[in-house]
Amino acid sequence: MNQTATPTLASPAATGRAATARVPIIDVVRGLAMVIMAIDHIREFWCPTPMRPEDVAQAPAALFLTRWVTHFCAPTFVFLAGASVFLYQQKRASRGQVSRFLLTRGLWLVVLELVVINFILQWGYPMLVLEVIWALGCSMVLLAGAIWLPRWLLAGLALAIIMGQHLLPLVQPVTGARLPWALLYDSPFLFATQPVPVLAAYTILPWAAVMALGYVAGPWFKAEAPLRARWLRLAGGAALVFFIAVRATNLYGDPSRWSEQARGAGYTLLSFLNVTKYPPSLLFLSLTLGGALVLLSLAGRLPGRLGQWLSIYGRVPLFYFVLHFCLISGGAYVWTRLAFGQAINLSFASVKDWPAAYHPSLLRLYTVWVAVLLLTYWPCRWYQGYKQRHTYWWLSYL
Repeated sequence: MNQTATPTLASPAATGRAATARVPIIDVVRGLAMVIMAIDHIREFWCPTPMRPEDVAQAPAALFLTRWVTHFCAPTFVFLAGASVFLYQQKRASRGQVSRFLLTRGLWLVVLELVVINFILQWGYPMLVLEVIWALGCSMVLLAGAIWLPRWLLAGLALAIIMGQHLLPLVQPVTGARLPWALLYDSPFLFATQPVPVLAAYTILPWAAVMALGYVAGPWFKAEAPLRARWLRLAGGAALVFFIAVRATNLYGDPSRWSEQARGAGYTLLSFLNVTKYPPSLLFLSLTLGGALVLLSLAGRLPGRLGQWLSIYGRVPLFYFVLHFCLISGGAYVWTRLAFGQAINLSFASVKDWPAAYHPSLLRLYTVWVAVLLLTYWPCRWYQGYKQRHTYWWLSYL
């Protein structure tokens, strides 16, 4: 069989055709995002807390930062998915072929979220949760049409959505007639459908704009390494300066205002950094994408062994995503059964239903995190090799 570069979540292999040349820094930074992402998922199953981690008035700094650092994962991942679409398109015979793949792949990801991911996470809870894979799939469906637009127009639309989103109304409460708009742009909401309610954690519009920005920035990743690093560093630095300047005014860009904290200057700084993810605000995206762009400009300087290790996860992100959730959720099932005499999904159960013997522990969280990374490394490495050696069409969907 012909060998081909490993497909990613947004850059598939195509049978009988040359695959897109890989850009190593994309794999490395995407892998880093996947590794850090696991911290938040483990926290939800193994270390939930009575207070919100973002509540700077109550949460310890270590808990806040454990949650805050994971904010960078989803924007980085979605942005790089858009860039990968552009790189994939350079090797395809027609834009129509790319558009068809994005449409079918996006719909497949929506089904995967609703059927597989929800089953892994909920242990039979009667609810559908629309999270990041749902948003990624819907963004691909929209990008399937958007790639036909002139690049300048697509860039303008994406920036207009991100920068002007706070002028859009949020729909509260959600009713049947308002549901389509709420799915496009709203804060998280529960829609009481029968027989299964739907919790929409990720609404579509801002994430589709992030993917479109990644697609527009795709040509940067074809440039020579020094020029690419310079563009990424300048763009990332500009986004971070914009974040500081606009956040300091406390006037626009995020529904959560920062304030001086009675707990001291350190917590005031955390309040300044405490931006809104649901839906991702202008300042949330300025901070996280700015940081991601700067990191991309520096990723080529990482030690070879560390970069190779991270790239293993970054080359098979969907495989890793499903596998790590199986380990986190399945492990929590076994742990709670052994520790408390019954399997209890701490992520979905209310605080009053937690076992009396349960206590949050960041040490437990980070111990499980290391274990998950060790247990997923070799399967991911094997699967990455398998995808390199084979060009079956269905591998581009896995």
